Amino acid sequence: MMRLALGLQYDGSAYHGWQTQPHQDTLQDALEKAIVQFIGAPHTCLKTTTAGRTDAGVHALGQVVHFDAEVERTEWSWVRGINTYLPRQLAVQWAQVVPADFDARFSATQRHYVYALFTGPCPAPLLHRQAGYLMLPPGQRLDVQAMQAASQYLLGEHDFSSFRSAECQSHTPIKTIHDLSIHAEGPWVYFQVRGNAFLHHMVRNLVGTLLMVGQGKQSPDWVKTVLEAKSRQAAAPTFMPDGLYLAGVSYPEHYQIPKANLAASVLPAWLFAG
Repeated sequence: MMRLALGLQYDGSAYHGWQTQPHQDTLQDALEKAIVQFIGAPHTCLKTTTAGRTDAGVHALGQVVHFDAEVERTEWSWVRGINTYLPRQLAVQWAQVVPADFDARFSATQRHYVYALFTGPCPAPLLHRQAGYLMLPPGQRLDVQAMQAASQYLLGEHDFSSFRSAECQSHTPIKTIHDLSIHAEGPWVYFQVRGNAFLHHMVRNLVGTLLMVGQGKQSPDWVKTVLEAKSRQAAAPTFMPDGLYLAGVSYPEHYQIPKANLAASVLPAWLFAG
């Protein structure tokens, strides 16, 4: 028996999220079906574990999964073979044999998400489902400085119940955000969030709440009030999934997990510098 890790990129707009669901098209189902077709094993013998169960409509540049297989192939054969059977919205970027104690989910030390937001008076059809959109009157821009001030209240370990969906299956709302930065470039605003783990809809709820500040509808210290309320009703509505990307997952160095391949990313390279 061999344990294999895969790095994935996908456009999640056509899928009902990562996790298998009855009678729904999911990314996990598409991947497991492709692996089975490649190695010729019964589907019931294969189970993939992922680093992050992305929601419906959410994309990935650096998703990581692992599974156990009884057949041996070269790492490049795994990449080429599985990709042969995958839909074009999903692709394996690398494959690596890993120790038996590696777990894509529980061995991860940090997840990195990026939210790409396009703002302006008119939507951009070519960005449909690849970026979030916020309509702003001509000449108006979000107050990035105010959002950056508000984001400071979210750093560190907190109870993030105010940003947790009712369907969340996490055992605890206590999570740690290591970094939350916001960058503006013309009509684009990019949110970067790094943390040990995230609750269901947490990143989208954070973005939606910060946008209330950026539009001048709330002051930066309102975010502190929302966080301390520990109530989903205190925060802003969940923002659209379109612009959310799982950009990468970090693991202890001894596993030697490759970094996400960002060469074909729709996001600017400077977001990932350093």
